[in-house]
Amino acid sequence: MREEFEKMAAAGKILGSHLETLVNLVECGYCQHKSWGFGQIKSVDPVFAKFTIDFVGKPGHTMALNFAAETLKPIPKDHLLARKASDPAGLQQLAAKDHLGLVKLVLSSHGGKATVDQIQKALVPDVIKDDWKKWWEAAKRELKKSGHFQVPTKKTEPIVYQEQEVSMQSRLLEDFRNARGLKAKIVIVQELVANAADLTDKAAAAADIIPALNAEIPSHQRTQPGVALDAIFMREDMRALSGHPAQAGELSSGDIWAQNPMLSDIMEGVTATRHRRALESFKQAREADWAEVLLKAINSVPTRTCKEFSGLLMHEGKLPDLKLTLRRLITQHSASSELLLWFAKDRNTQFADLLGPEVFRAMLTAMERDQFNEKRSSKLRDYILSDQDLVVELIGSADIDLVKDMTRSLQFSPVFDDLEKRLLLGWIVKTFPVIQSLITGTQTKQDNSLVVSWESLEKARIEYQELVDKKIPANSQEIALARSYGDLSENHEFKAAKEMQTVLMRRKGELEIALDRARGTDFSNVSTDMVGIGTIVHLTDMEANKPETLTILGAWDDDADKGIISYLTPVAQALMNKKVGESVEYDVHGVRHHHRIDSIEAYNKNVAAPAEVAASAAQ
Repeated sequence: MREEFEKMAAAGKILGSHLETLVNLVECGYCQHKSWGFGQIKSVDPVFAKFTIDFVGKPGHTMALNFAAETLKPIPKDHLLARKASDPAGLQQLAAKDHLGLVKLVLSSHGGKATVDQIQKALVPDVIKDDWKKWWEAAKRELKKSGHFQVPTKKTEPIVYQEQEVSMQSRLLEDFRNARGLKAKIVIVQELVANAADLTDKAAAAADIIPALNAEIPSHQRTQPGVALDAIFMREDMRALSGHPAQAGELSSGDIWAQNPMLSDIMEGVTATRHRRALESFKQAREADWAEVLLKAINSVPTRTCKEFSGLLMHEGKLPDLKLTLRRLITQHSASSELLLWFAKDRNTQFADLLGPEVFRAMLTAMERDQFNEKRSSKLRDYILSDQDLVVELIGSADIDLVKDMTRSLQFSPVFDDLEKRLLLGWIVKTFPVIQSLITGTQTKQDNSLVVSWESLEKARIEYQELVDKKIPANSQEIALARSYGDLSENHEFKAAKEMQTVLMRRKGELEIALDRARGTDFSNVSTDMVGIGTIVHLTDMEANKPETLTILGAWDDDADKGIISYLTPVAQALMNKKVGESVEYDVHGVRHHHRIDSIEAYNKNVAAPAEVAASAAQ
């Protein structure tokens, strides 16, 4: 192709200065344009001095050779972009079998180095279609073991490929010596400990690291005790790997705790994975009052630390004290959003008796309080919006008046925007349909009320209290216990408990609507001028010429054996407001009935119903 370009240059079709660039473009076969992106050179037209190039989304594009030489960057055939175009299946196979080979290809395509974000952008989704995080974790472990890659501790710094192989121990020790500050050194020691199996000389590594840590720990003892304690832990881990002897005068974890530092400050300085270790050392140093200190500090530490505190307290038999502290913080609405977030995430059977509407109210208070803090956090708010089960479990056992009060608090809360409020209120209405009118601003009309006997009303109230006080809390415990088994997708106990929750909540909602509409009565002072609620109606079946007696009572009263029917039944509705001597026709199960009203009397609950009297007489 060079001869063709030389002829075109001699003929004045292209500039001589473009010759090498054009040859390079043809030999590579691929190119990059700053606006149109990656392209493949399909053909060269020497007559009209043009390329035909397939750009992504712009196939068959023609471009003058001189313009191409000035605007296109040649892409070699072994470049990642070229490999994506020519052999995507081969790249995917490489991703599966050779992590290091693929990363090396990406780095070489980026000039020898690239950040993690650049690597991800280059490979996803064209090469790695599923679970980038899992793939990268595996690749990163291999990169750290390989002597050809420099893997920085910060994600924003580039990974670098180097031809000369350097052992992991040499690289990490060099990083340790160059690290600025004790925190940075701790990170590198942690990596050394994690890759102990790949170290060539553990004793030599410990001989370098332990004295260096001992030299820096005292300077952090008072100003950054958490960092000093973290360094002591890592020093002991290096000692355990190598058998390096203790040095005279070196500080121990007991020396750190002897200063009586703030526990929250210590936990903030210690790496999260060593929080439990820090607490164990604190417990040893403060045998007399460690639990009391943890209970006082639990409301001022991050969510993860709350989990560690509670775990240690429960392990040491301090669950009653922990529950007492939680109950006080929740009822006083002084619990922090971090503590409440842990409580919401880790709710289980051990705390089932604390789960209730007061927790939700405490959450609203905590989130509103956070709005005035310099370090605002939306973690609790985001979690509430993401976990519908939480809201249902917290308010499930509440009585309707408390739920109405909660609903008003939510409506006026500045924490959630209008869309989020509608979402939460929708969940609450699903559990408590009776508050729909409170949200929409409409009130239940008086003609929707239900007239019920005091006896049936009391029976419904007993059923409601049984649901609220026993069945729903018991179901919440079952859900929490089933959740602790893990893997909810295959957890049949969890699914069964959730299905029962749906049944219980539906019945609870039905009862709340019914009780809200119910108007109790003893049916006294009932007029007998016409058929009404609380009357006994004596009838004659005109077809069979037989007498019948019906007692019309409240909405929930029904006893066929005693001739008692609800005023809401079709028969009662047909008889209502009719007088003695009138005829009435009505259908029952498709059968037409014709009755005459012979007499009307008032119902008296202290007197046996007519059907009962008739039964007694027959005996």
